[in-house]
Amino acid sequence: MRFVNAEEIRRTLTFPALIDALEAAHKRPKMEIQDAFLGGGHYFVRHAVDSGRFMASKLITSFPDNLQRGKLPAVQAVCVIFDGTDGHPLAVLDGTEVTYWRTAADSGLGARLLAPAEPQTLLVVGAGEMSSRLVHSHRAARPSLERVMIWNRTPERAEKVVASLIREGIDAEAVQDLDAATRDADVITTCTRSRDPLIKGANLRPGMHLDLVGGYNPETREADDEAARRAVIFTDRRESAFDGVGDILGPIENGAIRASDVQGDLYDLVAGRVAGRRSPSDITFFKNAGGGHLDLMTAELVLRRIGALA
Repeated sequence: MRFVNAEEIRRTLTFPALIDALEAAHKRPKMEIQDAFLGGGHYFVRHAVDSGRFMASKLITSFPDNLQRGKLPAVQAVCVIFDGTDGHPLAVLDGTEVTYWRTAADSGLGARLLAPAEPQTLLVVGAGEMSSRLVHSHRAARPSLERVMIWNRTPERAEKVVASLIREGIDAEAVQDLDAATRDADVITTCTRSRDPLIKGANLRPGMHLDLVGGYNPETREADDEAARRAVIFTDRRESAFDGVGDILGPIENGAIRASDVQGDLYDLVAGRVAGRRSPSDITFFKNAGGGHLDLMTAELVLRRIGALA
């Protein structure tokens, strides 16, 4: 059985390749997934079964106070992959690194299918571990994104991310007026733990794309009800998005939208069962809710690229 560490995953993956792999995987039958939460939310497991092919579990710890201590990520994990034909274990992968890649690539696939054709300006809300990865994934999906704005409640953290992006040759700047940046952006991606909406629907321009990554429970919200009301709404996986995600459930509970206003998920979009952007003036809203199927899709690509699968 192979152990694949974070460094090997980083050497192996690229966002163009992973976005392609996720799109191809969404053409296959929908995987079975299940989540289990223990220890007051500090420990949870995400399971996925790709029938007849692979079975996987990602074991995750969540300790948000790690961010203040400055030594470890808030979320850490390992992924265990089994053969789906005879059940033998294939590999253990660094699940933290898998999470970074699959989360950003999930949003990248959403942008490929929903964002305007030639966007120029990307706004990233939040300057945590995911921020630069979301930049790279969105630029892989829409290479026309030349200008990047970073906003964070703590400006110093935004400046740090900007400095890193500039060293890579990306035209990036830190911004402090979030409302003004929202109005200026063509694509917005958010990855925060905010309980109060940061993106105001009144500031969204016709034709832009909104990607919400950070909200993960009913109490977290990154966009307000008006953003949902004005937008054409999609999710990465319908079951995940309706399983306690505030940016979907909140607007429904408040009467801004109905459950039927969620047009579809990545399986629907990739299969052509629903149309994505129908008009250049559409505001598209994509909720990245995650799920164990994405971990398994990502792990499969890693294992194939390192020659660990027959």
